[in-house]
Amino acid sequence: MRLGVLDVGSNTVHLLVVDAHPGARPLPAHSHKAELRLAELLEADGSIGDRGIERLVTITHDAVRTAEDKGCEEVLPFATSAIRDAANADAVLKRVRHETGVDLQVLSGAEEARLTFLAARRWFGWSSGKLLLLDIGGGSLEIAYGIDEEPDAAVSLPLGAGRLTAGWLPGDPPDPADVRALRRHVRAEIARTVGEFARFGRPDHVVATSKTFKQLARIAGAPGSGEGPYVQRELSRTSLEEWVPKLSLMTTGQRRALPGVSEGRAPQLLAGALVAEGAMDLFGVEELEICPWALREGVILRRLDHLPTG
Repeated sequence: MRLGVLDVGSNTVHLLVVDAHPGARPLPAHSHKAELRLAELLEADGSIGDRGIERLVTITHDAVRTAEDKGCEEVLPFATSAIRDAANADAVLKRVRHETGVDLQVLSGAEEARLTFLAARRWFGWSSGKLLLLDIGGGSLEIAYGIDEEPDAAVSLPLGAGRLTAGWLPGDPPDPADVRALRRHVRAEIARTVGEFARFGRPDHVVATSKTFKQLARIAGAPGSGEGPYVQRELSRTSLEEWVPKLSLMTTGQRRALPGVSEGRAPQLLAGALVAEGAMDLFGVEELEICPWALREGVILRRLDHLPTG
């Protein structure tokens, strides 16, 4: 069957169309993205303003039409932290449903972590042993750990690259005092969760998903996307520690010129790097591997698991 997954995130709305059936690897057939950047469209009270809602409705409507054009039998629509944490989340969801017919399912942070972990487990397989997963989105950081397909521990922290950039780094380039303050905040938030994971012992394999980690690995020398999903891509803490001070001195324009850094993500790269560095340091991770699959694939895999096989 042909499935569509509509992912309403903090930075983008992404429709991924795949050809899939139970027991087989989902094959990407089409990808449709539109920038949303909801973190930058929030009102002072934490609600999504009219401009943000109108843009979300328009993009969702276009994505649904694209899914129909591509022959999707079913579309799985979901939203993550940008809508989950909005003060007017219920009103936003109601308007999207009324104007587009799409009933967005809002994932909790823990669900987001568990589904992303499922995708990573399926990608790397059982031989990877105990997995520690890190995922930096626009609105939140997800951390999960386990030896099975269901993690033993899964948490979501409000440490997304877009959220932190909007709230902590107004300058371009940012003020060094703001960078230090954000670094302290990030590490204090992550440190509160380390004990919950430490009791399970050291992981056998540490993996990361998300555009932020992919771009950090790329500027640190990992192969580009043009070399395909099966090329191994790694990020070391040493490389990251070398890049964070450089990124803190760069303007957004200078970051855009770095290899693999997209225009829309360039403003958030420093905040994402501070989160990645803090997580790797506090969890004692020297090196991690980039996983091509993430939350969208996890949603697809969970849906396929519930299809009849006969």
